[in-house]
Amino acid sequence: MTQHLQHYINGQFVSGENDKWIEVINPATETLISRIPQGSAYQAQVAISAAEQAQPAWEALPAQQRGIWLQKIAAGIRQRASEISATIVAEGGKTQALAQTEVLFTADYLDYMAGWARRYEGEIINSDRPNENIFVFKKAIGVTTGILPWNFPFFLIARKAAPALVTGNTIVIKPSELTPNNAQLFAEVIQQIGLPAGVINFVYGYSAEVGHELAANPKVGMVSLTGSVGAGQATMAAAAQNVTKVSLELGGKAPAIVLDDADLDLAIKAIVSSRVINTGQVCNCAERVYVQRGIYPRFISALSAAMQQVRFGNPAEESEIDMGPLISAAALQRVEQKVAAAQAQGARVILGGKRVGTQGFFFEPTVLTDVRQEMEIMQEEIFGPVLPVMAVDSLEEAIALANDCEYGLTSSVYTQNLNSAMIALRQLKFGETYVNRENFEAMQGFHAGWRKSGIGGADGRHGLEEYLQTHVAYLQFG
Repeated sequence: MTQHLQHYINGQFVSGENDKWIEVINPATETLISRIPQGSAYQAQVAISAAEQAQPAWEALPAQQRGIWLQKIAAGIRQRASEISATIVAEGGKTQALAQTEVLFTADYLDYMAGWARRYEGEIINSDRPNENIFVFKKAIGVTTGILPWNFPFFLIARKAAPALVTGNTIVIKPSELTPNNAQLFAEVIQQIGLPAGVINFVYGYSAEVGHELAANPKVGMVSLTGSVGAGQATMAAAAQNVTKVSLELGGKAPAIVLDDADLDLAIKAIVSSRVINTGQVCNCAERVYVQRGIYPRFISALSAAMQQVRFGNPAEESEIDMGPLISAAALQRVEQKVAAAQAQGARVILGGKRVGTQGFFFEPTVLTDVRQEMEIMQEEIFGPVLPVMAVDSLEEAIALANDCEYGLTSSVYTQNLNSAMIALRQLKFGETYVNRENFEAMQGFHAGWRKSGIGGADGRHGLEEYLQTHVAYLQFG
């Protein structure tokens, strides 16, 4: 029997207000998993009002007590880790290992953010006047909202909710309509532990209606979105009416630069890992490779051999695989079209390049050569297991080509020369650069993009401060 999900608003599971449903499909088998209610702007408003009513009492709790609630959520997640992982595998096509990592990392992230309860702080500034202190208080924003993608759906609940809650805010979250089932399990966890009603709310639906309301509602103090550039632009436009703060993590076109003195085995392993993780559907995946000409033939040979060894299949049935299917038929079609367009422009497919089978949204690990910088495949996000590789003559050329892009999220450099690494770190125009390692951020870092890759950021102290606003007080005494 197909499961029918419910919104989670003000501590209760509630049905949709109409008979419209969105079907959730298993991308490996193309079978129906569940149906979710197609939420409306009205239900988003109800959830926002619940968050508004809950926020003063939540903020009034000592921060340390709010942190304890996060720890309780983390413990509840660990108790149901296997069930949540299996759900992520089924609805997202993620490998079992990656789904398990996502669930446990989410619990660890909640514990990490809980630790900030006693550590975030304001300031006292010296005044120019006698008998006066200037206080800078850090205070909650109020009601926040989160609009989620489908690629790391469970972790991103915590990435938005944990810093919001520990700093005294409440939140309304719209999960992706492609991967909502894990959010239902998150809601069950917070209901089971008794988190105060209205502190976290979930509303399902499409971004055009529910997402728009979460950005445009005047009661919302901040909206955080992870998604495409187009989604970010729509969110900014909706938030502009009330001058609502926005935090956006958008697309990426991460360059990997491989110099002729690189440890080739390390570079190949890291780049392949950074490309096929979650079937290439990660914003900070290596999306294009610039290889110094002296090692280009060896690199192409080694890369092709490594990509050929990538194992894929139905992740629910096979545990020893490296990647599963793409998320949807539309995603598969998009990757097919991008590879075909690259070939039409002169690129050569030396490995893969096509769909696998007729059931499930599988695409072969693919390597492209004879690419040029102006090609769409080198400028537009692929979001699939496809690697275009281009030869360059120098580090300077590689940096110039890497920066020649509207995105600025992540980048990577492979070299054993400290001077080359430092030059790259100084000149690359990206929010993150990985040197001699795979593209994957740490929870205590700061994940933020430049240019069209976003505004604001997440993780660590800087990500926590996104959810705070300042109140300055001038106090004269004596």
